[in-house]
Amino acid sequence: MHDTTARTEHRLRRFISERLLPAKYRAREPLGITAWEVPDEPVPFTEAVNQEYRPFEAGTPWGRPWSTVWFRLTGAVPTEWADQIAEECELELVVDLGFTTAQPGFQAEGALWTPEGRILKGLEPRNQHLGLAPGTRELDLFVEAAANPDVPDGQWIKPTPMGDKATAGTDPIYTFRAADLALLDRDVFELTADVLALQGLMLELDPTSPRRAQILRALEDMMDAVDPDDVAGTAAQGRRLLEGVLRARATASAHQVHAVGHAHIDSAWLWPVRETVRKCARTFSNVLDLMDRDPEFTFACSSAQQYAWIKEYYPELYTRIATRVREGRFIPVGGMWVESDTNMPGGEAMARQFVTGTQFFIDEFGVEPREVWLPDSFGYSGALPQIAKASGKEYFLTQKISWNDTNTMPHHTFDWQGIDGTRIFTHFPPVDTYNSMLDATELARAERQYAEKGRANTSLAPYGYGDGGGGPTRELVAQAHRVADLEGSPQVVLSTPEEFFDAARTEYPSPPVWTGEMYLEYHRGTYTSQHRTKAGNRRSEHLLREAELWASTATVRVGAEYPAESLQRIWRQVLLQQFHDILPGSSIAWVHREAERHYEEIIAELNAIIETAIGHLVRDGERDLSLNAGPYAVGGVPALGGATTSEPHAEARLEAVGSDWVLTNSRVRVTVDERGLITSLVDLAADRDVIPAGRVGNLLQVHRDIPNEWDAWDIDAHYRHVVTDLDMADEITTETHGHAVAVVVRRTFGQSSITQRIELAAEGDVQITTEADWHERQKLLKLAFPLDLAAERATSEIQFGHMHRPTAVNTSWDAARFETVAHRWVHVGEPDFGVAVANDVTYGHDIHADTDDAGNPITVVRQSLLRAPLFPDPDADQGRHVLRTTVAVGVGIDGAVRAGYATNLPVRRVRGEREVAPLLAVDHPGVVVEAVKLAEDGSGDVVVRLYEAHGQRAEAVVTAGFETTGAVETDLLERPGPTRAGVRASGERAHLSLRPFQLCTLRFSRA
Repeated sequence: MHDTTARTEHRLRRFISERLLPAKYRAREPLGITAWEVPDEPVPFTEAVNQEYRPFEAGTPWGRPWSTVWFRLTGAVPTEWADQIAEECELELVVDLGFTTAQPGFQAEGALWTPEGRILKGLEPRNQHLGLAPGTRELDLFVEAAANPDVPDGQWIKPTPMGDKATAGTDPIYTFRAADLALLDRDVFELTADVLALQGLMLELDPTSPRRAQILRALEDMMDAVDPDDVAGTAAQGRRLLEGVLRARATASAHQVHAVGHAHIDSAWLWPVRETVRKCARTFSNVLDLMDRDPEFTFACSSAQQYAWIKEYYPELYTRIATRVREGRFIPVGGMWVESDTNMPGGEAMARQFVTGTQFFIDEFGVEPREVWLPDSFGYSGALPQIAKASGKEYFLTQKISWNDTNTMPHHTFDWQGIDGTRIFTHFPPVDTYNSMLDATELARAERQYAEKGRANTSLAPYGYGDGGGGPTRELVAQAHRVADLEGSPQVVLSTPEEFFDAARTEYPSPPVWTGEMYLEYHRGTYTSQHRTKAGNRRSEHLLREAELWASTATVRVGAEYPAESLQRIWRQVLLQQFHDILPGSSIAWVHREAERHYEEIIAELNAIIETAIGHLVRDGERDLSLNAGPYAVGGVPALGGATTSEPHAEARLEAVGSDWVLTNSRVRVTVDERGLITSLVDLAADRDVIPAGRVGNLLQVHRDIPNEWDAWDIDAHYRHVVTDLDMADEITTETHGHAVAVVVRRTFGQSSITQRIELAAEGDVQITTEADWHERQKLLKLAFPLDLAAERATSEIQFGHMHRPTAVNTSWDAARFETVAHRWVHVGEPDFGVAVANDVTYGHDIHADTDDAGNPITVVRQSLLRAPLFPDPDADQGRHVLRTTVAVGVGIDGAVRAGYATNLPVRRVRGEREVAPLLAVDHPGVVVEAVKLAEDGSGDVVVRLYEAHGQRAEAVVTAGFETTGAVETDLLERPGPTRAGVRASGERAHLSLRPFQLCTLRFSRA
């Protein structure tokens, strides 16, 4: 029996490949082809249509990397096809641009246009056809063909020149194979779909099961009935022989899968942003074509940015999309501007992802998504539940945690609890992919892996080709229909995200709880790769804070015009570049060079906005003024305001002691030896040295950094096996300027040079500026601070708060968490004493327990400064970088929060006539102002975003420094709602009662 079964399976595979698939089209007729090659970057249809097209033949090479060629296809339908079209066949256009693999999105792509400028459909290796109306007699269409190179080319680690137009070459990389009119045989197409669905199911069933034998016998009968010399004429008979096995219904206990049409389109990755715009147009036109042909088909699409691109560049297509949105078939999901990284964006930026995206969907379509849709981001911050709920979201979906390299998530449907206690109903599809094919293997996997068996029985499967777009195809939709209710398989219902989540929550009202971050045990290098991109993001976030604060203050105080349109445009660009393959540093060179250029423009424009607003506030004058955009008073300057600059009461001192240099101010004493390393760092108030005996701080360490795969994405644990300490100085000099002193240390390593400035101001913390001219490859540069502290946990800032992680390795979860993310600061300490290490652009850290030479427990804090991966950008991280580190000793969490803000929001020195009174004041040091802005609706109301930063309950009063008719608490979209913060407003004061890490948005109405 086994031998017979194996022979039948082999026969079936050959029958499909040699008989069924070749019989899909009964006849083909070549079209005439002419072509025009675009000289450089893509042009709109209106420009392309008026060019001179020259004769072109199928079989001719075309397309240098990243170029565009427009083809014009013309021809007539053979008259002898008329009867077949009406009775048995469908008329199609079939185009093969020279696709090199079956994978859409990573190679040549095309878009079909009418001569009138209407985009009809995309062309990809799995979607090469366009259905034509039965009465079509003549054909005249344009193909916009993109010669996008296959950047990985089957591997994900080796350097490639294809990620940059300047290095990708000029030779054609594709050969145009065919452009034909064709007759699609309906019965053969349907029989193929029947056979593939049954074949997949059969191979997943137990070899001894009656159901498998039943399917096998039916397929044998079908193959006997279908004449290999007349597949078209006998296909209908073959289908009839399969009807019985296809009618058998799924069991009552079968797992239920909600299949949601989807096309994950990375907003940039192995292609530039400009190509993503075209990928969206191709994919969305494919989807609309499917909707025209199948009334049950629906499609979910996230990222308001992608809709905005279509609105700008393809207005006619956008109108068609809007029609389907109103019908509930083309479904905006997620409510974010892009599917962003969630580890590195700051608190306000993370909030703006939701504010900007959700408001776009409301304004454009009258739709407010109820779910967060983040299938592919590289881990999920513990602050997200609160941020999502504050933006009106009820549900959360992710997929990426299935990539964990060590531990398996214990749940698929659960409540996710964030750092403030907020819970959001979350689903993690057990199909383990966001590009599902809905085949039997995936459906069986979803049923087998589903962790909530016995309590619930429903999961979601996003189906369609993705990453590079493409979306569902007619073949995938045909598969969905066939497995809808099939014995031996889960039930599949064509659904929407909202329908799934409502059903899942009803089915499972009390799910288990996962608390804290969802750490991805993979892609840990994304906290560090492409430093310049990360530096641009961090600087832009803080300049946006300043721009909104000072512009709001200037509007309220002196009636200056608020630059709302400019700020919105800048925010949208910053949010786009927080996409989960841009900010993490995992895109091609083109993407990162473009991001860096945009950051330069953003920084220049924001500085101009800030200078204009400050000019309105202080006016021309000769007084030396200091403006402080931070949430804490600094050196006599109020938070969120400006005052006359005052001189420090004391000075820092620098003296040589033997071969060492000692820097001292009123708070700390730092000893730097002849190697440029910190051998002692004493908190004077506590008379405590935080550098363990025999160890040194400010130690630069270089590790070999060659991950097993995914170069830009991964840091693997074995990197720690090889390390070089940079413990020799080429030159050490000292400086004194004003009330500050510094030791300057210059080092070289390999082809690189590093200069560090260890500085101590009169009343400040230790500041270390590291300037690296980095020319290493596959090396990881870390900055280490061993600290004489027995800290059981390390505390790291995240959005609107912080989280604790153990420093010891007791479990497999601890072992896998060997590289972690933090925002502006990390803190380690004992109950009565702690140290904060703050930064201005570093995200990656490793913090672990160790022992000193005497065996006493210590804690080592290391910042990950730079990497140099080779793929996908072979020149990643090369060149000059500047990073600032602050070491604050003898501080608790409150001091860490202050150090983080001070490092990232230095006081501005200006000259003017008058001081600047703050727009508002907060009377509790743990309640931090994160943003001050004017309301999005143009009313002129002042909006203030605050959060409790210390992890404690807080009673606070926010006092407005301007005439107001009162304050209300709002959601992130500035809509009044329940007072979660217990707001009690009276005149210019708002009283708040905040839980640990609670976020609060206040809206003050101006009188």
